[in-house]
Amino acid sequence: METKGTLLIAPCGMNCGVCMAYLRTKKRCTGCRGSIEGKSNTILNCKIKNCVKLNSKFCYTCTDFPCKLITHIDKRYRAKYHMSMVENLQNIQRLGLKHFMFNEKTRWTCLNCGGTICVHRGCCSNCGEKIKS
Repeated sequence: METKGTLLIAPCGMNCGVCMAYLRTKKRCTGCRGSIEGKSNTILNCKIKNCVKLNSKFCYTCTDFPCKLITHIDKRYRAKYHMSMVENLQNIQRLGLKHFMFNEKTRWTCLNCGGTICVHRGCCSNCGEKIKS
């Protein structure tokens, strides 16, 4: 059974629950697996999400994993946001989705107020507390 939280983990390993598009109040994205209503063209046309080789819920099951698309986004997210899509996918595969989600909740919860830390902004979406990386 999928929960709202597990639906927020994209095929590429991105936790949509910590994305600025999901955390904003206006024109809020529902996550990569959510409703297509109100989604940007970037998300609708995502090459990873729409990959013809994606025959399961996550990219780690593909024989080409990690492919050029995943390594490209992984490199960018490691450099800019200190998060790895490849590591996320490996952790989902190794630990299971439930344990991965528990770890994500711990990692991205603000110690100051309990709000959610935005991966893109590096601060809590609730109180604005800057997070040291």
